[in-house]
Amino acid sequence: MEILWDWSEKRLINTPVSFNRYLYNRLDWEQRLIGITGARGVGKTTLMLQRIKELNTSDALYVSLDNLYFSSNKLFDVAAKFRLKGGKYLFLDEVHKYPDWSQELKNIYDMFPELKVVFTSSSALEIYKGKYDLSRRALLFDLRGLSLREYLELQYKIKLPAMSLDVLLSTDQSMINNYLSVIPPLKYLSEYLRSGYYPFFIEDVANYHKRLRQTINLVIEVDLPATNNIDYQSTIKLKRLLYIISQVAPYTPNINKLAQQIGATRDTTLKLLYLLHNAHILRWLSADASGINYLNKPDKIYLENTNIGAAIATEIQLMNVGTMRETFVASQLAVDHQLTYPKSGDLLVDGKYLFEIGGKNKSSRQIHGTSDAWVVKDDIEYRHANILPLWLFGFLY
Repeated sequence: MEILWDWSEKRLINTPVSFNRYLYNRLDWEQRLIGITGARGVGKTTLMLQRIKELNTSDALYVSLDNLYFSSNKLFDVAAKFRLKGGKYLFLDEVHKYPDWSQELKNIYDMFPELKVVFTSSSALEIYKGKYDLSRRALLFDLRGLSLREYLELQYKIKLPAMSLDVLLSTDQSMINNYLSVIPPLKYLSEYLRSGYYPFFIEDVANYHKRLRQTINLVIEVDLPATNNIDYQSTIKLKRLLYIISQVAPYTPNINKLAQQIGATRDTTLKLLYLLHNAHILRWLSADASGINYLNKPDKIYLENTNIGAAIATEIQLMNVGTMRETFVASQLAVDHQLTYPKSGDLLVDGKYLFEIGGKNKSSRQIHGTSDAWVVKDDIEYRHANILPLWLFGFLY
């Protein structure tokens, strides 16, 4: 047990506290069981370590469940010993790397009501399908990548407030004026679209895309097989699928053609698309607001964020600017809003707000006569009537 304390202290020493992700202050840290999911590299581990530093207490412990220690030690036993030593806050990283994680978390929750547990996992983890039904016990939160606003704070120490979608859609120009008095948004947006979504850019900008490609490989080769029943051949098909989609997304998929291209059945192709969506590599958009499942084909597919497109495009071709615009708006809206595929326009948000996205010469022809509809234009700074600047969506969280 002492070695776990030692490892926890070592991780805390180098944890920065000057910048917190958007989710940090949204969490009710006093809940008994909190689960934080999210793609590799978005900052889940740092979020937990920052909380321990804020607690400034000796009764909090951080452990990573991919540590060799757990090859011969039970998580439940660690929690029991931790409690006997006066422990109150247990932070568990990478729970999906530990066999029977759901059963032991359930047992910890039921047996030690005085313990507060926070755990993280890959976004591929389908906790609501967990065998031991943690969904009734755990409060789950999904951590997405950096917004443009967060990128400015982390990279340039420029701290600006977030705005709600209602404010963004209002005719009030005061927030826009406030932003423009501090930054040239189009300059920073260009940087962000290529290399600003994952916080690890701060460590090595020059090799950012290489590291992102390696991260995607780890998700496909390690995380997805660890949480789903897929074999080596399926990982090859996943990579082939991602490569094909990266050249054409966003697009309305022909599943039969995709299946033929990757050498899989239609049902297998749908399942693989679903896995890439859950892993936050692709974004599955459906016209049906009731939810996403691999029994129904997606109506439109995006890459999850523009940085993935830029990283893959360096190996094939430059990412299309129109693709980057749509992908950016979708990635920023998806954090707090429901996106569906509309009959006209590009995105329908919360079943009400319709957006058509393009460059500064984009017309409103496709949404003409539609209420609650806006044209989102790149390369402009201010809003005009129902025309919104693209960069402004980067301040939603």
